Amino acid sequence: MKPECTRLTLALISTLLVSAAACAQAPSFSRAQLEQLARANSSSIQAARNQVEAAAGAVRTARAFPNPEIEYQKGSSSRRQPTGVPGDVEQYVLTQPLDMPWTRMARVGAAEAGLESATALGRGMEADIISRIRLRYFEVLRRIAEHKAALEDQTTMEGIRDRIALRVETGEAPRFELIRAEAEMLNSQKNAYSAELRVNQARAALRALIGPTLPPNFTLLGNLQDPLDLSDIDSLRAEVKKTNPDLLRARAEEQRASRQLDHERAKRWPTVSLRGSKENDPELSTSRVGVVMTIPIWDWRGGPIDEAKANLSRARNELNHYEFSLDRSIEIAYEQYQIAQAQVVALESGIVRQAENAVRVAELAYRFGERGILEVLDSQRVYRAARNELISARYEAAAIWTEVERLRASAPSAAPNTLQN
Repeated sequence: MKPECTRLTLALISTLLVSAAACAQAPSFSRAQLEQLARANSSSIQAARNQVEAAAGAVRTARAFPNPEIEYQKGSSSRRQPTGVPGDVEQYVLTQPLDMPWTRMARVGAAEAGLESATALGRGMEADIISRIRLRYFEVLRRIAEHKAALEDQTTMEGIRDRIALRVETGEAPRFELIRAEAEMLNSQKNAYSAELRVNQARAALRALIGPTLPPNFTLLGNLQDPLDLSDIDSLRAEVKKTNPDLLRARAEEQRASRQLDHERAKRWPTVSLRGSKENDPELSTSRVGVVMTIPIWDWRGGPIDEAKANLSRARNELNHYEFSLDRSIEIAYEQYQIAQAQVVALESGIVRQAENAVRVAELAYRFGERGILEVLDSQRVYRAARNELISARYEAAAIWTEVERLRASAPSAAPNTLQN
């Protein structure tokens, strides 16, 4: 063997070994692992958790009792009568405001409802982010399937072109067939290159959504062929009404507005404070205990009560809107999912299979000279279109399932993970 050939062979072997090592080191991620990375590193999710912590602090603030007030005064007395005794005067005053039950319960209830609202808002934000990640995940799987199909088309068209070139050389076929086959081959190569670019774009979009914790050379576990079943519409509607974050937040806001109205009305009642004082002068030491009461004579809290009533009405209207729109969204999404599943079944069991059989028949007929190259290429295009339509239908079904899961916003441990191998 020549030295140049030996060096070329060694370089080719080393390149293959490096590529194989790089593929072996590429980490693989399932959908659940991607969601876990997002929950651990997403700034939006962390901000939502901070908001829940702030709401929990507001509950502790609402439960706190008012602090006592201590007053100390010191002065001097002068003689105004011959029998008077001049000297220093000191006074100690302790005032403890009483937290009335009717105001305390309403205040704490409003803060607790605010915590529920913040928790639901955080769950909704997390559900939105996880939903976007799932869509990107399915998008990558879709682009990978399209790229694989495009590579198969390219290989097929190259094989057809080679066979036609051989027949043209032997004079069994006109040169026009070779020109047509070469055009189809170039088109398949262009489609394969475009599909590869779309794969890279989908991978980059998924990594941009999760963050730098996802390595650039990642691979995904799963495919679009795994089933994504949903429960029946009645069970799904009942579950969504219990777990949907937007609906839970609307209910919590309605409860908080109601408790806030109770709190404003409770402020119409007098406030009471206990007061104790001690005064020392040169002749006497005086102690007093009494009650300080604030009587609402001029301010009957009319403005704050009207504002609380308006907020309560707004919260109830928003709750009714969320209940109606959520019910309609579930029905529409469920119907769309059924349509997408029906399309997948029809394409898998009928259209794609028949198109594939038509390709085989056309190729056999061409080999025996019963059909021309145009029939073979037309059958290839029909099969390619049906297969791409099947990939799109599977992706649409997965996207609708993702939307239903976003509306349901079930707990991470209870969410189905049907796309893992």
